[in-house]
Amino acid sequence: MLNSRFWQGFFALAPFIGLFLMVIAYFVFFLATFSNIEQLENADGPPMEFFGGLAFFIVMIFLMVFISLGSLVFYIVHAVKNPNLKEHNLLLVWILLFVFASGIGQLIYWFVEIIGKRNEGPVVV
Repeated sequence: MLNSRFWQGFFALAPFIGLFLMVIAYFVFFLATFSNIEQLENADGPPMEFFGGLAFFIVMIFLMVFISLGSLVFYIVHAVKNPNLKEHNLLLVWILLFVFASGIGQLIYWFVEIIGKRNEGPVVV
């Protein structure tokens, strides 16, 4: 799984794509809420449209948290098993970058260590 190009790309790009979709969903949710504010105020019971949209938004937040944590674990394991990092003592630098700059760190690692060194030969992980 660590050598799969699909999973490497997925865990590098999924947090950013998910963040972009979450921002769009955030604006759609509040636009729909504020456009129906009179109906929500005059409703006899609880506003199910509001709670349905809020529940979907909360589920998406939890999904993004799990994808981000999965990306962090995937790239830490990939860096630990990468023999090129042990030769140059870059392992600690990459792991600290993953932890402190979580999404950006994985994306930079993907570009520099995986895509950038793909033509140099196979990385045995």
